[in-house]
Amino acid sequence: MIGMNARTGRAIAGQAHIEQSAADILFTPLGTRVMRRDYGSLLPALIDGPVNPLMRMRVMAASVMALARWEPRIQVNQVDFAATGVDGGAVLELHGERTDGPRAGTPFSMRLPTTSGRIAGRGVA
Repeated sequence: MIGMNARTGRAIAGQAHIEQSAADILFTPLGTRVMRRDYGSLLPALIDGPVNPLMRMRVMAASVMALARWEPRIQVNQVDFAATGVDGGAVLELHGERTDGPRAGTPFSMRLPTTSGRIAGRGVA
């Protein structure tokens, strides 16, 4: 699938497009997308919470549920979440398999950094 890079406006495809899509899904608060109120995830509601085992479990569940619903090109098998210790930042690591076309069954992994309630490089609306 070919899409558009949200920063440059240029064409984007493959892993880069999936990473952009996953970040958009995960960092869009539920109820904020006009005409698609159920788009997004519960992850933004968890940002700035205490980093403890319960919060980690909630982050994992919110990530898997949102991506299972909104990103059909991947199947997430593992979610790792850790605080970076820098400016309240954290890193979300996703691992799994691609499910799209000729890439089906191919492993993938991606890192989605956050900083003080924002995805790196852009604000959360």
